[in-house]
Parts: sequence; structure tokens; C-alpha cells
Amino acid sequence: MAKTRLTWVDSAKGFLMILVVIGHYSGPMITDFPLIKYIYWFHMPAFFLLSGLFFKPVTDSTALKPAIHKRFMQLMVPYLFFLLLLTSIKYGIAIGEGSFTASFLRQDLIDLTVGGRFLRGEHGVFWFVTVMFATYLLFLWITRCKRSVQLAILAGCYVLAQIEGTFAMTLASDPDAASQQIPMIWNLDVALIAVIYYAIGYYFKSFWMKISKTAILAAAGVAATAMFADKAGWIDYHLSMKFLRYDHFLLDLVIPIAFTILIVGIFQQLALMATFPWLMKIEKHSISIMYLHILVGVLVKEFLPFNLLTYTLLGLMVPIILSILIPKTIPLGEILLGRFKPRAPMQTHP
Repeated sequence: MAKTRLTWVDSAKGFLMILVVIGHYSGPMITDFPLIKYIYWFHMPAFFLLSGLFFKPVTDSTALKPAIHKRFMQLMVPYLFFLLLLTSIKYGIAIGEGSFTASFLRQDLIDLTVGGRFLRGEHGVFWFVTVMFATYLLFLWITRCKRSVQLAILAGCYVLAQIEGTFAMTLASDPDAASQQIPMIWNLDVALIAVIYYAIGYYFKSFWMKISKTAILAAAGVAATAMFADKAGWIDYHLSMKFLRYDHFLLDLVIPIAFTILIVGIFQQLALMATFPWLMKIEKHSISIMYLHILVGVLVKEFLPFNLLTYTLLGLMVPIILSILIPKTIPLGEILLGRFKPRAPMQTHP
């Protein structure tokens, strides 16, 4: 049972990581890959939901510090490592181009410190990690309360997230610019909605661990209906967690959850018949892929034929190679990639 579970989880996460890479592709024309809009409907919520699926509440106060330390080492140490690595490369290129000035350095250091939605380009994915860590801390606190209090807090978080998102989109016509009118270090405010997806994974674990064929078909119907309605112009739905774009109080739950049920359910069914080692390898090296694929894409665009295929393949392959090399060439390389394991087991709620 455990082996099957790990197989479908790794395969689903590997598939979602491919969608992350594809989601950052920008060809000469938006029509190069119009499905990117639909990828954003669910791929980020799905990651939070799957993380919540394996969350373990900590009931013993003495185990809190080890639990937080473990997640810090798994999330924030790679964050700092890749932040330093990519920033060094960025500054090296700027020096070579002659664009490295005092004003450039000052603004860049401000952006790097604030992080979140203020980071663009090769640093564009960093918001996800700080939000994931904040979401873990928030849910760790929430689950130490009574169940009724937990649900009340989560409802409040969702309402606040929707209010903030609605307000933010009134500040400018472009969602990117609009969200930046609300200053927030590390995109911590996005944890208000991320914790909802996280909680759905945790509270409904029994459902997610074995999704029925009926649920898969129902989810497929919802997903297909939503896409058809969008293509027909009946709805114009968008979801961008990074930029606070939450378009609809109900659809922000229904659509991401339906797509996640569909994808996870399909991989559960496929896991009964076959394994997908290439997807599992992508999941294993997902940290490097997440941090490096945008930079690789920039290099591809500069030196090689640039299309969705070359962008995606190299955006996956190059980070995987580097992920294999880093532990072999850099001291503590495994830890720098987030592969940290505590020495002693922590006391958590079974």
C-alpha cells in the first residue's frame, strides 16, 4: 500500500512540475501555447493540497522546535542557496554587460529582501517557497486549536484572502502591477488562501488517498465544463496566487480542487498498472527544477531555437543534471537541496 501511494504521489508531483515549467514559457505569441491559462487554474493549489495531505500536527510543545527546524532546513536552506547562486549569476551577467550600477544594486537588494511578488525573471518562483513555509507554520498553529476553532480560523483566512484579492485588482489594470501596490514581505499574505488548499489536503486525507472512479468522472465533468465555459466566453476565470488574483469566491475552490482530483485520481489508477520512473525522477529533483528552469529558459532563448519543446526539455534536463552533481561536488550538497532528515524522530499526532 505504501509503495503504491508513493508511486502515484511522486508521479503526480512530477507531472505538476512539468506544468510549472510549461507555465513559465512565453513564446513570441500568446497563441504559442494557450493552455497556459488553464494550467494556472490549478497547478499551484495542487502543490499546497498535496503538501497538506502529508501534514502531521504537532501536539507536544517540546516537538514544535524540531518540527519547525526540519521544515526550515527543507525549504528555506535551498531558498537561500539558490537565491545566492542565481543572484551571483545575475550580477556576473550585469557586470559583463556594463549595467551593474549602484542604483541597480540598491533596487535589486530591496527586491531580494522583500521577495514574493516583487521578484521577477530568474527569481520569479521564489515566492512559492516562502509561502509554503508560512503556510506550514500557520497550519501548525491552527491545528493546535479545537476543531471548531480551526474551521473558524480557516473560514476567516479565506474571506480575508478574497477581500484582499478583490481590493488589489482595483489598484491597477494589470494584475502584476496591482498586487505590488500592496507591500508584503515574502508574499506572506498569500498564505491566507494557500492554507485553505493545504487544509483540504489534510482534512480529507482518506478521500485523496483513494479517489473513486466516480469522483474522477465528476471532476472531469467539472473541469471540462469550466474550460468550455471559458472558451465560449461565459466566464473569464483566472487564478494567480503569486499576484493575489482570486477571481471568484466559489470557483477559486471548485476549479482547482476538480482539476487536482482529476490528475491525482488518474495517477492513482495508472499506478495500479504501471510506474513512471521518469516522472518520479522529475519529482526527486523538483527543487533544482523549480529554481533553475527559468534561468535555463533565458539561456535557451539566447543561444538555441526557442520553442515550447526546447524550453521544457532543457528546463527539466539541465536542473536534473545539476541536482545530481551538486551533492557530489559541494559540501553539504544534499542539505542545500532540501534533503534534510532529523537525527531523531519527532513526536507528532498519529
